[in-house]
Amino acid sequence: MNCPKCNAPKLYSLQNNYKKCASCYYKFSYTKYAIDYQILTHFCSNINALHSSKLLQLNYKTVSNKYSLFRKLIASYLQEKYHQTSAQNSDYEEFYYFTQRQHHQKKKSLYEAINIIGFYSHGFIYTLLMPPLVKSSLKEQDKNFEKYLSWHKIQSANAYTTPLNVFWAYLEQNLKKYKGVSCENFFYYLKECEFKYNFVLNKQIEILKKLYFI
Repeated sequence: MNCPKCNAPKLYSLQNNYKKCASCYYKFSYTKYAIDYQILTHFCSNINALHSSKLLQLNYKTVSNKYSLFRKLIASYLQEKYHQTSAQNSDYEEFYYFTQRQHHQKKKSLYEAINIIGFYSHGFIYTLLMPPLVKSSLKEQDKNFEKYLSWHKIQSANAYTTPLNVFWAYLEQNLKKYKGVSCENFFYYLKECEFKYNFVLNKQIEILKKLYFI
């Protein structure tokens, strides 16, 4: 293998199965690197943490913590990428995400939904979480306001044919497998879906490998 930091081919063997790069002097454990790389590959391949822990014969908490770290690294990477290209956004659309439990309710309230704005530019999807809607003290005004939002969502002229509409369906389908995501962690799962929608598997592994190992 090459150095995970600078990709130089020449490595020295140290004690305890550690390696040292001859170019950048980066030290790392080959065993730990190999395990972490397998976990990373499983994450990008949509193998859940429980299944990955069984395949690798590792503690579930160990793998789950790695997955959480990967999501945070991805979120930071995508936020930076969005800020670099925000002036080039061509289409945008607002989306209200409802959980499966909320979908099965006879009456859904926009006040209970997670409000997301998506942007599409040069073949990439970017998402931003918006603050939750705040109810007023007047019920009738609340009711009318919800109707207004339902019929006047912020969207591009061709919302039902844009990649954003395809992404919303992809997001809902992928979040089903988690059997519920807390509001506190929703942002990171949203960014995971954004990452996996924008990049093919090999590119996902390449990007995440750089974010994690360097």
